[in-house]
Amino acid sequence: MADPKGFLNHGREVAKSRPVNERVKDWNEVYVPGSLLPIISKQASRCMDCGIPFCHNGCPLGNLIPEWNDYAYREDWQNASERLHATNNFPEFTGRLCPAPCESACVLGINQPAVTIKNVEVSIIDKAWDSGSVAPQAPERLSGKTVAVIGSGPAGLAAAQQLTRAGHTVAVYERADRIGGLLRYGIPEFKMEKRHINRRIEQMRAEGTKFRTGIEIGRDMPGSALRKRYDAVVIAAGATTARDLPVPGRELKGVYQAMEYLPLANKVQEGDFVAPPISAEGKHVVVIGGGDTGADCVGTAHRQGAASVTQLEIMPRPNEERNPVAQPWPTFPMLYKVTSAHEEGGERVYSVSTTHFEGDEDGNVQWLHLVEVEFVDGKLTQKPGTERKIPAQLVTLAMGFTGTDRENGLVEQLGLELDERGNVARDADFQTNVPGVFVAGDAGRGQSLIVWAIAEGRSAARGVDRFLTGASDLPAPIRPTDRALMV
Repeated sequence: MADPKGFLNHGREVAKSRPVNERVKDWNEVYVPGSLLPIISKQASRCMDCGIPFCHNGCPLGNLIPEWNDYAYREDWQNASERLHATNNFPEFTGRLCPAPCESACVLGINQPAVTIKNVEVSIIDKAWDSGSVAPQAPERLSGKTVAVIGSGPAGLAAAQQLTRAGHTVAVYERADRIGGLLRYGIPEFKMEKRHINRRIEQMRAEGTKFRTGIEIGRDMPGSALRKRYDAVVIAAGATTARDLPVPGRELKGVYQAMEYLPLANKVQEGDFVAPPISAEGKHVVVIGGGDTGADCVGTAHRQGAASVTQLEIMPRPNEERNPVAQPWPTFPMLYKVTSAHEEGGERVYSVSTTHFEGDEDGNVQWLHLVEVEFVDGKLTQKPGTERKIPAQLVTLAMGFTGTDRENGLVEQLGLELDERGNVARDADFQTNVPGVFVAGDAGRGQSLIVWAIAEGRSAARGVDRFLTGASDLPAPIRPTDRALMV
């Protein structure tokens, strides 16, 4: 255990952010570099080493949180890193991007601010990288079996790394020009600098994983051909079918899906463009959707010099504190969240629905018409007399995703069955109805969190290993039906 009185002696203290007027002028991560290490030992000491650590169950990966909190308190960074990597392939990703369901399940959180688990996690892994202790783990011997992984997001990368370390020859196929999936082109640079991805890719290459970019399985190579070429296939292509907004004026220029807008800003940072083909500069921007992707659009628009930014959400504004009846501890509560992007400005409007867009004579969107909505007898209904319009010269749709891609032919080419939600169906070993074909991440689970994607990738890797060898020593954090404490 760390300090038995740590939670009594120290309050919660989180990472410091750079001033808004400074950070909106660049694309670097918003936090002050090195600001965590001076405080992280005290923060780790707040962990109580509970008899039943509910943070384990709150985390889909089953992270050994009390153990690496204790090592961080003692500043034993080598052992802290080892415990962290025991359950998580990429803690530098989750430490920056995960909404931390573990903190919602923290026992201290019953009546005090929870332990800063996420900040401790990212401090450990950053220290490990800085000290050079994160090294490739090449297998001692090869199995002679080959595996293809379709998709290089967190699920695909986790599955690939686990299977490579188990001795299989693994090739990752990515349709984009760079490895990383949504980590690369969906997450803005100010939330996670892409150098973190690059050094993990180099580690995986050193371990033996092969990467094939610019190849879309289903279009550039038939799924059936891939299945014949490899002993097993893991589909980790995500849930990339974006939810649309079928209202009048949707066809106007200036109305885009979030995933049409965000990747272009990232490509500027990669050096592909001098300026993004779609830019918010000098425009009134409206973001439809109140989730994390919407917040990413907000922060991107700020950095591009938007004249104004308005974020719309059809649901009511959440509570700022947990409702002990509707969302009791240790479940993950839906709370009002102020992200770094929201700190930077803009307006958030709740309980509104878009009725139509209005454009100019050249077909460019200029106005968004909306109406207030409310729940009446459990049904969302419009409130008469609340119609109005707001300026909108760039609109991004960030309303989530509805399932795996059905347009590239992969599902049909492999003969895969889908579940009632449009995701690829699988069994307890993450195997589809086609022997030797497995699915992990959003492609099988539906749109979810990065921590779930990594957990699914690790679990699917165990299923593949068992399929190829008859047994497996790889860990399986979850089953396809697991929900842990997440909604």
